[in-house]
Amino acid sequence: MWSWSPPPLLLAVLTRHEGRSLMLVLAASAGGALLSRIHRRIVLPTVVIEIVLGIVIGPQALDVATVNPYLTFLANFGLVFLFFFAGLEVIEKRVPRAAVVRGTAGWGISIALGGLAGLALHAFGVDAEWWLLAVALATTALGTLVPILADAGILPTPLGIAVLGTGVAGEFWPIVVISVFLTGVYGAAAEVILLVVFGGLVAAAAAVALRARPPRVLQVLRETIHTTGQAAVRISVFVVAALVSLAVDVGFDFVLGAFAAGLVVGLALGSPEGEVVRVRLEGIGFGFLIPIYFVVTGMNFDLDSLLTASGLALAGVFLVFLLVVRGASALLWARDLGRRRALALAFFGATGLPLIVAIVGIGDGRGAVSPSVGASLIGAGMISVLAFPLIGGRIGGGPPSPPGTVREADTAVAEY
Repeated sequence: MWSWSPPPLLLAVLTRHEGRSLMLVLAASAGGALLSRIHRRIVLPTVVIEIVLGIVIGPQALDVATVNPYLTFLANFGLVFLFFFAGLEVIEKRVPRAAVVRGTAGWGISIALGGLAGLALHAFGVDAEWWLLAVALATTALGTLVPILADAGILPTPLGIAVLGTGVAGEFWPIVVISVFLTGVYGAAAEVILLVVFGGLVAAAAAVALRARPPRVLQVLRETIHTTGQAAVRISVFVVAALVSLAVDVGFDFVLGAFAAGLVVGLALGSPEGEVVRVRLEGIGFGFLIPIYFVVTGMNFDLDSLLTASGLALAGVFLVFLLVVRGASALLWARDLGRRRALALAFFGATGLPLIVAIVGIGDGRGAVSPSVGASLIGAGMISVLAFPLIGGRIGGGPPSPPGTVREADTAVAEY
């Protein structure tokens, strides 16, 4: 006789200990969103609060929640969506090509300086691979910066365009480099060839997304966009799964597949209906999975190592290197922006936490960074998102740009 038994996840929810941990993680996720806007004049980065609340409920503080296989699965799924939205952001922001090119050149300067910093730190006994430190120090938290710049009225100005160009490069290239370095399966030459092949497959998928749009399929997508069918959302999630699987099968880290999926889906959503689909995807990602990833990161955070004298000192060193390594790219914009706004760009560009958390998490799993060093690096990233945008806003604010400058920036974005 047929009998029904509940699936493992449901059993976990019904089990007191695992269910309590999941409930507390979801409570921390909701609390992070509320506490970040608790005062109308003080807006804190949600990701920082999520990590802090994860520390509070985790074994380093109250020890009322533990990381179990079910939370680990959801957190990994959240990490996939984090990189997916990084790719989606690159397409959605519609940054002028000239700004992206200059931002890429600036990132080249940053990664070179980051490599020197990584080698120096490794030589002084810092327990982390030099290339991981280099990439982590050369990231930019574009998703964190955009709402801050928009609220301050900086986004449509030449400084805002410079931040977008710097931020796109600071998200795209670190993901590519970290994927290649973390693979280490075939050898450098073979991996570069495979990367080109993978890029060709992604480009083909993007071409299909842009051109192959059968009328009947488009009709189904439109008809289900406000119904329980949600065909466009389901196809987008399938693209994420397919490209993540392809990247892993080829030998790259899954983050490259997730990022590529964001690029493909971002191109496909370039229509009025696409905005609705993006909102639904954001509900899944930022409303559910991504906060779980950051709360679980807090639960795994090595707070004891950070709060030692050496841990705090190393966090301070990393914070200085973040500003020097990533801020150096602002030199390429100094002629157009002037010294003051170029300095503001340096602080904006050095703001980096989400990708740092992801890189440390992936590197820790591969033995490329110790938990104590990772804690100091994440601690520096947390300080950067709390302090650097505020400092950059104060420096880059002030008198409006010369007549015509803002209009020219708007025109550049529109023409792109």
